Amino acid sequence: MSMKEKTEFLFKVLVIGDLGTGKTSIIKRYVHQFFSIHYRATIGVDFALKVLNWNDDTLIRLQLWDIAGQERFGNMTRVYYKEAVGAFVVFDVTRATTYEAVEKWKSDLDSKVFLPNGSPIPAVLLANKCDQVSEGLYSNTTQMNEFCAEKGFAGWFETSAKENIGIDEAAAFLVNKILDNESKTPIELSASHPPNNGVIRPGQRQHTTGQRKSEGCCS
Repeated sequence: MSMKEKTEFLFKVLVIGDLGTGKTSIIKRYVHQFFSIHYRATIGVDFALKVLNWNDDTLIRLQLWDIAGQERFGNMTRVYYKEAVGAFVVFDVTRATTYEAVEKWKSDLDSKVFLPNGSPIPAVLLANKCDQVSEGLYSNTTQMNEFCAEKGFAGWFETSAKENIGIDEAAAFLVNKILDNESKTPIELSASHPPNNGVIRPGQRQHTTGQRKSEGCCS
């Protein structure tokens, strides 16, 4: 009896937000279960790969794009965002200015990348560094739920890369949203060039259009 072949997905997920919000720390914790206070600022964009055995039938590769905070709303973000199917927007609970920038990051995202049906890609808001004292950016869950509903976020999570809080849960939530969209959107694959964000048929080689896996990202 032959083993059942798994359905494989390769999903491009963006991690965006102002400089110093902890984007790289979140990725390092999620991908490598590692945390350090010594990171240099990301220049441009970096990548990391997380492989998930989602269930008995499905294997998911998350290609996490760490977008530098200083690229904020620049012309290059359109290139970086291309073919993404989900995003994390990160702010630092200890710095009010990073929370104030969230709406602009979300608007920039929604103006530059779309699902095949034209709707925005699912985005999850991360209130990072929740192990530290907040500047009073949000007072209760209801307030944040209303903010996310108003701005079009799929949901939000308090996270801490240092204490490993909320990151796995936020990622699982986003992957579920992405899979929901995949089930609604049939994707036709070319045997010669499957898209970055589609199903990869067993035995087919993945094409990543020159993108590289990185063992380290910075932000």
